Amino acid sequence: MVDVEDAGAGAGGGEPEVSDSLKTFGAVHKALRETAGLTQEEYAEIVGYSVHAIAKLEQGRRFPQPKFVARAGDVLEAPKVLRAAARNLTRRQGLASWFQQWAGIEEEAVSLYTYECRAVPGLLQPEAYIRAIFERRLPPLTEEQIERQVEARLERQRLLEERPNTAFSFVIEQALIDRRVGGSVVTKALIDHLLEVGKLRNVEIQIMPLQQEDHAGVDGQMYLAETSDHQWIGYTEGQQSSVLITDPEDVSAMLQRYGKLRQQALGREATVSLLERMRGAL
Repeated sequence: MVDVEDAGAGAGGGEPEVSDSLKTFGAVHKALRETAGLTQEEYAEIVGYSVHAIAKLEQGRRFPQPKFVARAGDVLEAPKVLRAAARNLTRRQGLASWFQQWAGIEEEAVSLYTYECRAVPGLLQPEAYIRAIFERRLPPLTEEQIERQVEARLERQRLLEERPNTAFSFVIEQALIDRRVGGSVVTKALIDHLLEVGKLRNVEIQIMPLQQEDHAGVDGQMYLAETSDHQWIGYTEGQQSSVLITDPEDVSAMLQRYGKLRQQALGREATVSLLERMRGAL
């Protein structure tokens, strides 16, 4: 939430199509689980993942991280088999290769921070906004490609509810809403969606007002994730590229900037008030 199909649109778009290697891994995993006499519910509790996540993995719709492969190998008493099955995994075709590593980190994070100044983050995009983005994508996409991207991105947004113990923080520039991508109807749907998602206990959405003389985001968008081991990792995107930032000094600088951005942006109540006023003006 990120992500980027082919090229981005707010680090929330790396939703790919199922690859043969992922389906194979899922089938091997399912066979081992069933051989162990475990239901998905029983197994999910043992390995510490949601039932939905296990189901997606066995369908070939979730990329297993090394930590999961190791844990599953121990539980199912087949570490060599699972490591071999995971060795040549590739993500679904729609996922840009340079986004893959971050997508895995994002799925396991205990905290996710997002500052966006280009497009509303993918995790917060309603269907109408997603369609508006991909209908304007260059080179143009076919109707079939657009439908796949819309379906995949909406599916990925389940992360917000699947991980109620993950703290999601979003700082979004007001200009992204004022831009009215897709027109007034789409913008109304976007604002309504932001207001609704913002009610979730684990989600905080803050708007950065248009006029802010003291602004810590001049270096551009940033994404930060806290791993289950409480290590922080940074991520930024460009045109057809991305950078995963792991150097502690660089990540510290990003955390300082993000902390300052949260202070400079409107608080939760002020954000809701502004969004409601913006919607009323449409």
